[in-house]
Amino acid sequence: MNESEMNPPAPAELSDQIAALRCQVFTLLLALVVISGTLAAYLSYQSRVLGKDIANVKPQAMQIIQGFNQSRPRLENFVNQLIAYGQTHPEFQQQILDKYNIKAAPKK
Repeated sequence: MNESEMNPPAPAELSDQIAALRCQVFTLLLALVVISGTLAAYLSYQSRVLGKDIANVKPQAMQIIQGFNQSRPRLENFVNQLIAYGQTHPEFQQQILDKYNIKAAPKK
């Protein structure tokens, strides 16, 4: 064993080490508070910016959704015609319907 392991540090040296550790912990906690505050401010800013973007895009999205809902019966009719054609033509069913996973809707 060497001398440092056999001789305990002096009480003054221990109190200096404890004071240094307290200073370091205080500095780290202060840095943590500053970083947390900065992150919270940044996320708040991003939330406001994205909220404005959503408000600007929402009317356009509603138009697209309404257009899709208006054309949905035609799309469903087309898919039903594809399924009916696939039932009479197995090649078409194997190559197209199975590839795109188009199946007949379950009966209600």
